[in-house]
Amino acid sequence: MKKISDLVPENVRALSAYVPGKPVRQAERESGIRCIKMASNENPFGPSPLAVAAIREASSAVNFYPDTDANELRLLLGARHNVQPEQILVTDGSTALIDIIARTLLAPGLNAITSEKSFIIYRLVTLASSGRFIEVPTRDDGFDLEAILAAIDQNTRIVYIANPNNPTGTIFFADALDSFISRVPEHVMVLLDEAYSDYGEFYARKHRQEYSRSLDYVRAGRENVVVLRTFSKAHGLAGLRVGYGVGDAHMLRYFAQVRTAFSVSVPAEAGAIAALRDEAHIRLSLERNAEGVEFLMPKLREMGFRVVPTSANFIYLETTDDPTRLARGIQNEGCIVRSLAPWGVPNALRISVGTPEQNRALLKAMAKAMQGVNAG
Repeated sequence: MKKISDLVPENVRALSAYVPGKPVRQAERESGIRCIKMASNENPFGPSPLAVAAIREASSAVNFYPDTDANELRLLLGARHNVQPEQILVTDGSTALIDIIARTLLAPGLNAITSEKSFIIYRLVTLASSGRFIEVPTRDDGFDLEAILAAIDQNTRIVYIANPNNPTGTIFFADALDSFISRVPEHVMVLLDEAYSDYGEFYARKHRQEYSRSLDYVRAGRENVVVLRTFSKAHGLAGLRVGYGVGDAHMLRYFAQVRTAFSVSVPAEAGAIAALRDEAHIRLSLERNAEGVEFLMPKLREMGFRVVPTSANFIYLETTDDPTRLARGIQNEGCIVRSLAPWGVPNALRISVGTPEQNRALLKAMAKAMQGVNAG
């Protein structure tokens, strides 16, 4: 008789686990020194003081189950985005919604499409849902929307589009997205992952471009578009896990049936509501991030890396060294960065932009680690 472990489906057996950015305490145990984390694209400037106060106040009510639908937050988001509350689904982070959409729409024989060098979660949720995963080559380190359109067939159910893209930090603007959306067949759900939308809007303005008209598709009644946003990046609430999707109300009801009940905690909803209201804090975080990017990019190029211009709060760079070994050496000098080898990119690192002090410490750690790698 077979054991229960023998009955795990083959598509699950074949999965490789998501490798998160290393926690600070784990890195410090391994390296024996104090470390700073610059691996997971968190906001180094922290959450709004208003959010912190709201979280503290809400903590007195954690003996009660949260509102499954996060109705107060949905009302606020609906007013902000000029959509109905029924067109918003709140989940425990935008990655949870990506998983929900994949489990709802995919099955054996169906496929999902995205770009190479994009968010590794797309692959994992597709394969876990028994779907076929298709990657098209990048164009200028980002999404080739024409190639994605050409890859769509009758069995395609999802197209994952990250804008700005993680991990390369590349962006495309509203006109390109309009052209793409207008040609996507109605049987394909376009999942517009705009986790870094605050940064995207900031950099688009610098280029005198319009970042995205993604929400216009939802307002116009497009059933096959879902726009994902998160509070984990510019709002500085990664530890609370709050994200949401904006889409067709009918489709969102199906996704809500797959969502885990009570998935967004009482403090998480309270913190997100307060964070939305502190626009000055978000603006300051974006400006400080841009200053960090301007400081780091030329210095990283001087060190010999190929650095891709970013429209986010992280920097993608390519190295001739083993990125995993180099990342380990940088950690041993006190900074945690991300090797992209586990993401299938064998020659690249991704570095989150930190505070001015952290950015200076990073460069020193990288210089020492590179000396060690070259000496070895």
